[in-house]
Amino acid sequence: MEKPTSEMRVAQYKLPKAAGDAEDALLVVFYFGPGQGGTTQANIDRWVNQVNQPDGSSSKDKAKTETMTVNGLQVNTVDVKGTYSGGMSQDSTPKDANSIYRLRGAVIETPKGSYFVKLTGPEKTVEHWDQAFNDYIKSFEFK
Repeated sequence: MEKPTSEMRVAQYKLPKAAGDAEDALLVVFYFGPGQGGTTQANIDRWVNQVNQPDGSSSKDKAKTETMTVNGLQVNTVDVKGTYSGGMSQDSTPKDANSIYRLRGAVIETPKGSYFVKLTGPEKTVEHWDQAFNDYIKSFEFK
């Protein structure tokens, strides 16, 4: 775990790059408080809009979304590949703007507000960490 580079971040982790990729992946957990941070759909739409398709097609059409229940909590996930703008933070912006990145996101709705989990990185690296991401999301509990 790294020291979060923004006070909006509850936690952040650098996930070591896979062979052949130039950069590590970044996993960030955001929490803004009860009723804060926007709706689940607004966040998923914003994340999808941070990824562009090299052929100019719509990332929304390519994004895979899923809704599940984890330990009684509703979880919505998104998975999309393309060129990544980096969102609002410099530390997640790719050094090569044309490299294909993968964004995995999850919104975990709790009685005290939503937690937002975002994994971004080069495609092979995110693929390498995909099962760990799924396990992490499925481990959430509200106490």
